[in-house]
Amino acid sequence: MNVIKKSSILGLAILSVLSVGCSSDDEDSDEYGNWVESSSFDGDSRGNAASFTIGDKGYLVTGYDGDDYLSDTWEYNSEGDYWIQKADFPGTARSGAVGFTIDGKGYIGTGYDGTDELKDFWEYNPDTNQWTQKADFAGTARYGAIGFSVNGYGYIGTGYDGSEQKDFYKYDASTDSWEQVVGFGGQKRQNASVFVIDDIAYIGTGIHNGSVEYDFYSFDGTTWTSLTDLDDDDDEYITFTSSVAFSLNGKGYLTTGISGSITNVCWEYSPLSDTWEEVPEFEGSSRKDASAFSFDTKAFVLMGRSSNYYFDDVWEFRPDELENEDD
Repeated sequence: MNVIKKSSILGLAILSVLSVGCSSDDEDSDEYGNWVESSSFDGDSRGNAASFTIGDKGYLVTGYDGDDYLSDTWEYNSEGDYWIQKADFPGTARSGAVGFTIDGKGYIGTGYDGTDELKDFWEYNPDTNQWTQKADFAGTARYGAIGFSVNGYGYIGTGYDGSEQKDFYKYDASTDSWEQVVGFGGQKRQNASVFVIDDIAYIGTGIHNGSVEYDFYSFDGTTWTSLTDLDDDDDEYITFTSSVAFSLNGKGYLTTGISGSITNVCWEYSPLSDTWEEVPEFEGSSRKDASAFSFDTKAFVLMGRSSNYYFDDVWEFRPDELENEDD
């Protein structure tokens, strides 16, 4: 009788431990933000490629594969999850260029060809699958800049032309002309990151004089506004360079890059509350110099490099889905 009682007590204790363990696991897994691997890129692995989106298509252009600077153009169908090679970029093969979209056409410019910084500027028409050279970028030749479009105009600024820069220039596609605008509100830098939400650009990260920057600003095409620095709840600064940024469902995201060492952490920015929150890590290998596509209802992180290894994988981020719920 005593044996039975002891066995029962032991059994209850084991069940109690298992119950606590399961509860803890459930809480750990009950975190929103899932990364799902998509169809691998059909072209060569690469880092530092330029990208832009038009409708439900993403375009990846140029880059560096560890041996060669590239000039190919690839179209990603985000609904069908497949790639199609398009007309080669006719400019000098390069890496570190910028890309953005205005009125259904893609634009890329600046970059580095292995010898020289560049300032030429090109337009891609997806309807005709043709590239057309446009007026050169009005600033100095450079790479590691950022480019984006807000309110129907394109903007290129910051970057490296022999030293870090903070100047900005506006491109008017209707007149094929450039105009210098007020410079970036923060420090000079290269390899910064930018995402756009509701025609406002949000800019941060990058490196200046060997130090990683953590200030953060918004730009509406006219005014720079200082926002909450990139820091977490413990007031420890989120320091990134060579990271990738994208926006989705009214929020912005920063992931991969270098944060002390190469990383795959991911942070979410809410413009309504001007706050940062850490979300589930990018599930591919840690990397820097990746690219991103942002669509109305989908976002993807792709390519990049880690040391001398170059990637060709593509990952979709689903912020409203439970992390690893399919595992």
